[in-house]
Amino acid sequence: MLKLTQNAFFNGETSALFTAQVAEQTRQFHQQIEAYQPTPLISLAQLAARLGVKAILVKDESHRFGLNAFKVLGGSYALGQQLAEHLGVDITDIDMKTVAAKLSEPLVFATATAGNHGTGVAWAAREMGQKAVVYMPKGSSQASVDRIRNLGAECIVTDCNYDDTVRIANQTAAENSWMLVQDTAWEGYEKIPTWISQGYMTMAVEAQEQAVEMGLNPTHLMLQAGVGAMAGGILGYFADKLGAANFSTIIAEPSKADCIYRSGEKGEMVAVTGSLNSIMAGLACGEPNPITWPILKQCSSFFASVDDQVTATGMRVLGNPLNGDTKIISGESGALTLGLLYMLASHEEFAQQKELLGLNQDSVVMLFSTEGDTNPIRYRQIVWEGALSTAN
Repeated sequence: MLKLTQNAFFNGETSALFTAQVAEQTRQFHQQIEAYQPTPLISLAQLAARLGVKAILVKDESHRFGLNAFKVLGGSYALGQQLAEHLGVDITDIDMKTVAAKLSEPLVFATATAGNHGTGVAWAAREMGQKAVVYMPKGSSQASVDRIRNLGAECIVTDCNYDDTVRIANQTAAENSWMLVQDTAWEGYEKIPTWISQGYMTMAVEAQEQAVEMGLNPTHLMLQAGVGAMAGGILGYFADKLGAANFSTIIAEPSKADCIYRSGEKGEMVAVTGSLNSIMAGLACGEPNPITWPILKQCSSFFASVDDQVTATGMRVLGNPLNGDTKIISGESGALTLGLLYMLASHEEFAQQKELLGLNQDSVVMLFSTEGDTNPIRYRQIVWEGALSTAN
């Protein structure tokens, strides 16, 4: 059901790429977008009492720019930085509504995606008057394909897994002189993935300010990971802002694509191959992002490898709250950490892991629900019909 390992390589060293100052710059870029609003940080007081912790704070990214997911933060910031570099100006000079007038013809941005990242790139390209070509791996939901195409992008579904789809997008972009906007990195391709992870930090700035307004600071940060791009950006901000030793961080992944977990055990990047078949499509990635891996290695407290049933439980708990708590519609990749928290805190078989994590009546647990019901059919199968129940 779930595996947990303590990070023997923790040293608390922060990264100059992911600081509170950089995070504030990314937020300033997002604030100039007409539709910008901070997404809510929701306190689930009744659930916290039920699970024996002081507070559970959930950042609900289903409200982000009307796109039902957080990924647009990274895609838009990376496109802004690319256009600024192309035009020879600073990112602060990029206005999404007017930048197209400074170009003789639209640029083409290409990416590979499990769904949400491609949606964000397609939306940002449309808003900036540019073009997007999006590649998706085999088995991608038709809802995600349709959403990307409805944003004006070309969407191509491949016959291979996510990591191989990234390679196809990279090769095709190079052949056509397109700009690749990928949220993982490899040797010689680091700058744009860094911008994407930095773009995600807007979530962290908002969440910390919202928590302080509640009179709280997180004692536990639970983050889901695919390649680790989002987790690294968020953790980098909090490590710089609060000090990595002042809270515990748990990085969680699907058991069928647990490259960060395995890397955490070994202390160096480990790739997972195969079909990576998990309902958590946005997290079904087999190769860690080398840009964010160092901060995960240095500042994470624990790594978790979790079966699909755990995130399905999280979806049901968030979607059917205790009386007095706010309902949160969270998709397969968004509810993983809440499902993990629920299992650890409510099932006697995980009492030892709960104690190891230090989850108790003084704990303030911060989570990021990174997507809403981006796959509506599967959401109903899980939340309405009880698919992937832990009782089965």
